Amino acid sequence: MEYKILNNGVKIPMLGYGVYQIPNADECERCVLDALSVGYRLIDTAAAYQNEKAVGNAIKKSKIQRDELFITTKLWIQDANYESTKKAFSKSMEKLQLDYLDLYLIHQPFNDYYGAWRAMEELYEEGKVRAIGVCNFMPDRLIDFVSHQKVMPAINQIETHPYCQQRINAKIMQEYGIAHQAWGPFAEGRDSIFTNETLVNIGKKHQKTSAQVILRWLLQNKIIAIPKTVHKSRMQENFDVFNFELSSEEMEQIQMLDKEKSSFFSHYDPEICKWLTNATFNL
Repeated sequence: MEYKILNNGVKIPMLGYGVYQIPNADECERCVLDALSVGYRLIDTAAAYQNEKAVGNAIKKSKIQRDELFITTKLWIQDANYESTKKAFSKSMEKLQLDYLDLYLIHQPFNDYYGAWRAMEELYEEGKVRAIGVCNFMPDRLIDFVSHQKVMPAINQIETHPYCQQRINAKIMQEYGIAHQAWGPFAEGRDSIFTNETLVNIGKKHQKTSAQVILRWLLQNKIIAIPKTVHKSRMQENFDVFNFELSSEEMEQIQMLDKEKSSFFSHYDPEICKWLTNATFNL
């Protein structure tokens, strides 16, 4: 495993396992146990995923030492204010069955995320969470946000894959010492990413799949990845990316695949903003 040292000195695995879109409790628990058995130690969930309890059950059943694990969850929009954040954190911790959290993230840049951050700073200072950060903060919001905080976000988790490389945002994160973490590293298979000729041909040279090439590309760009799959064989395949290296020429070939836009939606789209701010869950 390769690791990254966050801006507060905390060490995070460069490759983890994400549980987005696995709401079924039994399936999610089985998937997390499979991932842990393969060797993953970074597990990424969120209150809005509705599966924190299943993740917690899997962690408990695994009997893996707590200090070997790196657990992330996220604060959803409806609880993004000072008063609600600590209550939401307590609920998440109860579901996860943990005494402390490794990383707590603001899930979306909506509602009173400044107030939420004040509460998260207090949780951090109290030692209840080892690092705090944000998700989906585009360059304009990120610059404004970090310019007015006592504690600098440790991570910005954003959509990142060969078709959406986020190079402008990456440059800004590097400037402020914020780690870049990729959600959707495979673009959920959109735009035929797994059969992309460039990725397939690079993979053949290394006897690797296009998925493995994508993960290796992310790792070599110092981007933390949290791929999701419900198949143990693919978990193993995704984990097998530390025994080869892409050449500078191959890295440049992948860079040429950038479409410089999201494969899903834009946070600048008013209709998407309305949809996100109105999305509430029974948390």
